[in-house]
Amino acid sequence: MPTAIELAEQFQASLVGEASSVLIGLAPLERAQVNQISFLSNPLYRQQASDSLAGALIVDESDLAFLQANPGVGISKRVYFVSKNPYVTFAKMAQHFAKASAPKYAPGIHSSAAIDSSAIIPSSCHIGPFVQIGAGVKLGERVTILGNTSVAMNSQIGSDTLLYPSVSIYHDTHIGERCIIHSSAVIGADGFGFAPDFSATGGEWVKIPQTGRVVIASDVEIGASTTIDRGAMSDTVIGAGTKIDNQVQIAHNVTIGNCCVVAGCAAISGSTKIGNFCIIGGAANFAGHLSIADRTTVSGNTSIIRSITEPGQHFTGVYPSMLHSAWEKNAAILRGLDKIRQRLRLLDKGKRSES
Repeated sequence: MPTAIELAEQFQASLVGEASSVLIGLAPLERAQVNQISFLSNPLYRQQASDSLAGALIVDESDLAFLQANPGVGISKRVYFVSKNPYVTFAKMAQHFAKASAPKYAPGIHSSAAIDSSAIIPSSCHIGPFVQIGAGVKLGERVTILGNTSVAMNSQIGSDTLLYPSVSIYHDTHIGERCIIHSSAVIGADGFGFAPDFSATGGEWVKIPQTGRVVIASDVEIGASTTIDRGAMSDTVIGAGTKIDNQVQIAHNVTIGNCCVVAGCAAISGSTKIGNFCIIGGAANFAGHLSIADRTTVSGNTSIIRSITEPGQHFTGVYPSMLHSAWEKNAAILRGLDKIRQRLRLLDKGKRSES
């Protein structure tokens, strides 16, 4: 297990306290023990941090000053990792400890895997049981594909990418390096494209062939049961470093920029373009053919129906929760706002004519 000084040097944090302290992992403030690390990134939890039994805390300089001046009922000797961004330092340390306990997948191909002879699979890859790999597939070094996953023809997967069990990768999909795709995600299914052909006597919805691809850049993570549809003619594109939560729907021809985060159950309609560094809350939804500026934040459950052109704005369209009886009264007022507006206009017009 690493010592405090080793962790401080590895993660570029200043160390205050015993350099030789041995630390075995991370834990929340209320559960951490003397051989564990916790973190403080919100001043609201300063007192809880002071009273914590954590043997080490990741803090910024202002929180360090408070904790040293206000010792609580926690331990008397504690190590502090001082960082400009404690939350990020915590995340990096958590990755370090997680690697030690994560499953190790030895290179090799399980005997039950079905792999086309034209597929290119380096010897460093791990191919699990009942995996199907189609013609023309090309894998990078150290790709891990776990059981019951399907990678269809002419797809490409970059080095060090991990596909969890039961992922479905449709044909001609391109996935970059160091990506993580969780179970039951579907990448490259047909977009929802149908042309109406109706007359007075009947008709049909005529399917539009979806001939584009899905192109996913490097360092992208895609959550369980998320679906990303292939483009109709152009590609659906996910930018480098973007993180997508579980059960997200991304429609055909959507473009998402670099380093965005999209929380669970969000839905992005076809041909919408999301800029770089955007934050999209859970169950937010976007109409189609929109352009969303860089660094836009959209709160959960918000519906975006118009393009956003100015970068860095935060949009929210959700009413606070209230008792149902109060909501009914407010809803009744909202339904009558147009009539109230018309009456106010008439009153204003009458006052003007009198003057």
